[in-house]
Amino acid sequence: MGNKHIGELVLSQQQISQGVSTVAKQLNHLYAGKTVVLITVVPGGILFTADLVRQLNFEVEMDYISCPHTPGDRQNNSTIVYHQNIEINNKPVIVIDDAIESGGTMQRLIAHLSAQFSPSSLSIASLLVKPGRVDIPVKQHFAYLMDSDDMLVGYGLPWNNLNRNLPYISKLKVVDDKQ
Repeated sequence: MGNKHIGELVLSQQQISQGVSTVAKQLNHLYAGKTVVLITVVPGGILFTADLVRQLNFEVEMDYISCPHTPGDRQNNSTIVYHQNIEINNKPVIVIDDAIESGGTMQRLIAHLSAQFSPSSLSIASLLVKPGRVDIPVKQHFAYLMDSDDMLVGYGLPWNNLNRNLPYISKLKVVDDKQ
């Protein structure tokens, strides 16, 4: 895919695969023998969730939650949409997303689930986290701590709602479209 907005490679397909395995090992160790509810943040977390669940060795129930936002926006006030298709009270819950960027949206999602429901535990699983993220007061399982807050694209991360389907993650290269 030739795209003028795709910059320097950050995580290759192989690195993503290794990262998924790293997170799966963390979760398999902690949740062995349990049934866990996985709540995917859509649409961004779909690819990571699909790859991750195939490596989990414990029973899972799956649901989804949405809170549309602009990547990097710490002031996301959009509506949280969660239909609770699966009972989560008194069950361990893992919220899954591709990345924790600013952390503002994930912070809101965790607060919402904590306030509206009573899971026995609540944690987060993501492929990567950025250093400038806000504090989210639950256990976070991730493979990569990025060294910068650069905007990223690919593997679920969009630019103008496109490029989520790239099989790798690259830095976003902002170009003047008027040239």
